[in-house]
Amino acid sequence: MQQKVVLITGGSSGIGKSIGLYLQSEGLKVYGTTRSLSKYPDFESFELLELEVTDPDSIALAVRKVLDNEGRIDVLVNNAGVGITGPIEETPHEEIQKAFDINFNGPLHLAKAVLPQMRRQESGLIINITSIAGAMGLPYRGIYSATKGALDLVSEALRIEVKDFGIRIATLAPGDFATNIAAGRYHAPIENESPYAEPYANTLKMINEDVDSAGDPILVAKEVFEIINTNTPKVHYKVGDAMQKLSVFIKGILPDKIYEKLIVRHYKL
Repeated sequence: MQQKVVLITGGSSGIGKSIGLYLQSEGLKVYGTTRSLSKYPDFESFELLELEVTDPDSIALAVRKVLDNEGRIDVLVNNAGVGITGPIEETPHEEIQKAFDINFNGPLHLAKAVLPQMRRQESGLIINITSIAGAMGLPYRGIYSATKGALDLVSEALRIEVKDFGIRIATLAPGDFATNIAAGRYHAPIENESPYAEPYANTLKMINEDVDSAGDPILVAKEVFEIINTNTPKVHYKVGDAMQKLSVFIKGILPDKIYEKLIVRHYKL
């Protein structure tokens, strides 16, 4: 059987690196990407390419390198993303646009770059890493929720559009996992005179505590491997602790106002 070639964005750390290491251990040929290759001079886990997900020219160059080396791309894992927190009213709009450029537009740029080759191959798989947070509007994470929710919906549409070419699309929504995502997350500053200061500070503390106590991202990597080896993948997958996955199910069956009360109670707002 021909070795599958996988391209993973945001592969230098966190969930992306875990995915790359696990897939490589299972015999797949892995290429990861990072915004700045110079920051990882000793990276030897798998081949790392420089790629900026907001720059179509950078994407085209990285995709071309993989195709020149391997002649095909079997799997694209759109993992690169950025966190953002803050009261929506006080979050600078340039930061909102940046979050959408990375979390939503970036995966679309990558998909557009690999789809022509996948059509030529008459096969391919794109896994868009979304988030359980994308299934609901979370307080002080509303922009992040919106970027991931939008990626979920566009994946549903893209899946239908490309199905006749032998190309499969799926989303994988992780809950909280122990990664360094907080270090790169944009936080709207907590201003003492802000009417949101106290509830925002308390919510941010809860968010960080949840990440610090979260599970091993290897669970996400194993789920990606399972999807790759599924002939007919589902539209959406979730991975995380039971309560986080249950929260999505509950949202689908409860009246909106009751679910809203549960969110308010959870965050003590």
